[in-house]
Amino acid sequence: MEPLTDNLWLFLGMAAVISLTGVMTPGPVFAAAVARGFRDQKAGLKIALGHGLVEFPLMGLIVLSLGEFFENDSVKMGIGIVGGGLLVFLGISMIDARKNMAITGRDSLPDSTIMTGALTTSANPYFFLWWATVGAFLIFTAQEFGVIVIVIFAGLHWTCDLAWYSFTSFAVFKTRHLWTPLVHEIVFGLCGALMVLFGIYFIVGPANELIGGKTDSLSSGFQHSL
Repeated sequence: MEPLTDNLWLFLGMAAVISLTGVMTPGPVFAAAVARGFRDQKAGLKIALGHGLVEFPLMGLIVLSLGEFFENDSVKMGIGIVGGGLLVFLGISMIDARKNMAITGRDSLPDSTIMTGALTTSANPYFFLWWATVGAFLIFTAQEFGVIVIVIFAGLHWTCDLAWYSFTSFAVFKTRHLWTPLVHEIVFGLCGALMVLFGIYFIVGPANELIGGKTDSLSSGFQHSL
């Protein structure tokens, strides 16, 4: 198979496929696109813009070879606990407000959909982990072709985000007349539950590592005292 660095079109094709698989993975940003899509068919565009406010600067940091910072265990632990806690809060708020949301169509997320995109992106540790590993590999490969290809890759990746979230919100908006109040309540409840589950998942991993580390230290200290 031809190396990625020998064929620009092969690299861009692989980058598009990998980017789509990443963006189409269910997560808090997707849940926000569904919730907002009920009353705004262009919510996906705004969600993608907010997502880009976080994503493009992060790409820049990786280009500056600071991607390893996000692979640091302490950094990953902090992002997991803080981000997971925020997702749990947003999810519980959405679940609590699901009945009112089913009637009014208004959710408990920030009024600005762009801010909602930025907030749910920032609160997602998986997002940072993806960029510290898969995303960093793609950027470092793009660097082999030159600066212009890094810019093209960044635009290509964000376009995948834009396409998926726009499709999601548009589909929700166009089918909303088929939703009964009960369906509204169930969908909003599921979106909230999805955020809570992701939040708990992101908290449990770092918490286990933290507890495990303390347990190892205590065990080591006990052994030294014998």
